[in-house]
Amino acid sequence: MPRKRSFIQSSCCCLAILASGAAQALDLNQCDRVTVAVHGGEDMHRDLGEGRVIWRNWWSNEGTASDFMIVDCMDGRGLSFRTAEERMTDRGPFDRTDAALKIVELHQKGDRIFATFERMAKDLAKSARDIKIVTLTSETCACAAIYPELRGEKVPFELQS
Repeated sequence: MPRKRSFIQSSCCCLAILASGAAQALDLNQCDRVTVAVHGGEDMHRDLGEGRVIWRNWWSNEGTASDFMIVDCMDGRGLSFRTAEERMTDRGPFDRTDAALKIVELHQKGDRIFATFERMAKDLAKSARDIKIVTLTSETCACAAIYPELRGEKVPFELQS
């Protein structure tokens, strides 16, 4: 049974180092990385408990953006949403990161059966933009580090050096 931790308890100093089969143990801090040559990356990976993880995708090149992704490691369903943006589109700049993360934390405090992505998306519409529910077919870095036993049939995550 996946464990339950609060969003705040899962800080950077609390590392989850788990082995995945014959693969080398993956440290959650290894998930923080630049994914597009100095202009974009992933950081703030956290365990939300009960098989869910969250992280931020960031972009900074002639404009900035912060998107968050929550993923249920077992079924690969995810919720993505933009909390901050400047000079990325014709929309005006905004930063509602704190408000959006408070909404996520509120949902995480309750019973998981009620913390559905659909309910979160509805509440996030008050502060976030570009809200989407998706299904991933590949394992994410945070899922590989914290919940490798939930991979199922998803393509295994491989850390690129």
